[in-house]
Amino acid sequence: MSHDRFFRREMSRRDFLWLSGIAGAAVTLPQLSGCATDPITGQQVLVGLSEQDEIGIDHKHSPQQFSSDYGAVQDAELNRYVNDLELSLAKHTHRPDVPYSARVVNANYINAYTFPGGSMACTRGIMLDMDSEDELAALLGHETGHVNARHSAKQAGRTMMAQVGATAVNVAVAMSDYRGAAPLANIATQVGASALLAGYSRADERQADALGMEYMTRAGYNPDGMVNLMDMLRSQHKEKPSLLQTMFSSHPMSDERYATAEREALDTYGSLRNKKLSRERYMDHTAGLRKLAPAIKSQQEGESLMAKKSLDDAETRFAQSLKVAPDDYCGNVLMGKCLLAQKQYADADRHFARAAEVYPGEGQAMYQRGVSKLALGRAPEALAAFNAYDRVLPGNPTTLFLKGVAYETMQDKRAASQHYAAYIRSGSKDAQAKFAYQRLQAWGVVK
Repeated sequence: MSHDRFFRREMSRRDFLWLSGIAGAAVTLPQLSGCATDPITGQQVLVGLSEQDEIGIDHKHSPQQFSSDYGAVQDAELNRYVNDLELSLAKHTHRPDVPYSARVVNANYINAYTFPGGSMACTRGIMLDMDSEDELAALLGHETGHVNARHSAKQAGRTMMAQVGATAVNVAVAMSDYRGAAPLANIATQVGASALLAGYSRADERQADALGMEYMTRAGYNPDGMVNLMDMLRSQHKEKPSLLQTMFSSHPMSDERYATAEREALDTYGSLRNKKLSRERYMDHTAGLRKLAPAIKSQQEGESLMAKKSLDDAETRFAQSLKVAPDDYCGNVLMGKCLLAQKQYADADRHFARAAEVYPGEGQAMYQRGVSKLALGRAPEALAAFNAYDRVLPGNPTTLFLKGVAYETMQDKRAASQHYAAYIRSGSKDAQAKFAYQRLQAWGVVK
């Protein structure tokens, strides 16, 4: 790909897929730890992260992941409901002092995930497919199980044993907006919940299921919540595999996990199965989200079409979603991305601007506005957008590269050089880093 096109405003669709995928920062993990006591079994196990490392990685990188999933939903009551449920579960866990927090994010795919320090998210896609608070407790219980068993720390320990001296773990984001074109949609190596879950073994997943049922029943929920959750997920896995991420995508063993949950609910927790499922309370708290169900369905279809590069049809689906919910943040950003890929830069920019108005302070619309401003030849405005994004979500090296592009477009080679050099120093070794290095060579900054 000739990167000179960026400075002649002749960006191709591939260029924009390359630029517009929101990227997370490459991460260098702290010094690997050694043995620790397993909080579940009490036995000594090899871990690659200390508990403080886990919390540090969580706090540093979870905001990037949540923004990649279009931020927490703008429904304070729904987020409070989900977070309160998680905190009620936490009291009954093996690690009650972890700083747990949970929210619903605007992503449409079907998923829930956690960072090792207890920051969790459920997508609005999965929230729509559940029918009771007991299922939500099972879902959060599963994610809490991963945290309590320290699966990420153990996975780092296994990596340490397999590759002595390894100091970094490269991971993939929970969902690329253009999953079929992942190399184009992701500029930098990313840290996200899906990466942590993608490293889980089948044994880890089974243990998280078992712990999840233990925690939810301790908190007073019906174990059938886990059975029903597993039944829903295995159905989705068969009917809509493109929408189901992380919890089953790495290990398509949903029939086995359903059968195990059903057996455990009967044999171990049978006395609790007569408890009434909390359907009404769940429906009350998700009523606002359910009003958006037609729009979310259209967006799901549009994203699937985007992955297949059927951009005209995808645009139609996004337009349908915006007729139902014109002020939906995710819908406006998705429409903007679709229009970018079709070189309809001004229209794309308007949707990003609308998204920024609807959800001020959420980073992805700021980032995408920077990309659309570059396409429109408005480098100073692009630079302002990337600076605003950096203030909200600092630490993403991709913006260093894009600021370099903006400065070069403005004929400020000194500033462009500084940003290209900083991007290279971030550890990125992709095509953009190669381009940045070639620019520095051409300008005599390096030899």
